Amino acid sequence: MQTILGAGGVIANNLAMHLPEYTQQIRLVSRNPKPVLGTEELVPADLLNRDQVSRAVAGSEVVYLTAGLTYNVKVWQTQWPVLMRNVLDACQEHGAKLAFFDNVYAYGRVNGWMTEDTPYNPCSKKGEVRAKIATLLMDEARQGKLQAMIVRGADFYGPNTPLSVLIAMVFENLKKGKAAQIMVDAEKRHSFTYTPEAGQAMAMLGNTPSAFNQIWHAPTAPNPLNARQIVEIAAGILGVPPKFTVLSRPMLRMVGWFVPVVRESIEMLYQNDQDYLFDSTKFNQAFGFEPVAYAAGIAAAMK
Repeated sequence: MQTILGAGGVIANNLAMHLPEYTQQIRLVSRNPKPVLGTEELVPADLLNRDQVSRAVAGSEVVYLTAGLTYNVKVWQTQWPVLMRNVLDACQEHGAKLAFFDNVYAYGRVNGWMTEDTPYNPCSKKGEVRAKIATLLMDEARQGKLQAMIVRGADFYGPNTPLSVLIAMVFENLKKGKAAQIMVDAEKRHSFTYTPEAGQAMAMLGNTPSAFNQIWHAPTAPNPLNARQIVEIAAGILGVPPKFTVLSRPMLRMVGWFVPVVRESIEMLYQNDQDYLFDSTKFNQAFGFEPVAYAAGIAAAMK
């Protein structure tokens, strides 16, 4: 049995589509799980409830934690440590391996390429939370309490990825004949992880015994574009002018007074005022994997 905790999200759905290559016993766990392929076992559970997590994990060989919480720093500070503790305890209790899908917030501001060896140096409250739970997981793996790994992705883009900044602020606006919206700087390069490949990589890593007790970066194209170039590619596909507006920090702060998700994003704007470069060489070389090129990924994401 292989179990996805936090089913229903974009990474979880892409992961579920690839797991049948390795097992026919797939369990989807969330508050209200929905089938992806139609053959999965569906288990309703609250990941903040220790007993429910234990029951959901029971019988699993590999557990994938792909859960997301409301994008609110107070929610993250109170709920992520509880959720991670529940999952670690359940995996240890039932002898299950754990693969946790994480973001790059723990790294903080990085001058140059982010790799699996980049030290944690968070410069945001959300990054502090991610560093705390990632350190807890890897410390327990190194102590031999369980076999576990962290798989990290850059910002997302891809088909059926509605929460992607590119989808919401660039592609959808261009489709409506509006100007794309870019945060802070149009000329800084920014890596994006293609969601179908992130899910595929999770399945591959979870079924590779030697991959555990390590940190991995999900496959991501090695030649990141800047926002202006992305707008030009997307506009070219649509046959519309490559119009865009740059949203400055003061503008975003003003919007944040009225839009909670924007307000919560202010502390993360350091990711947009310099190059954001994400390296997945380790995974690419280990699995002979070539990530999708941005032009092809953008075309697929816009269908």
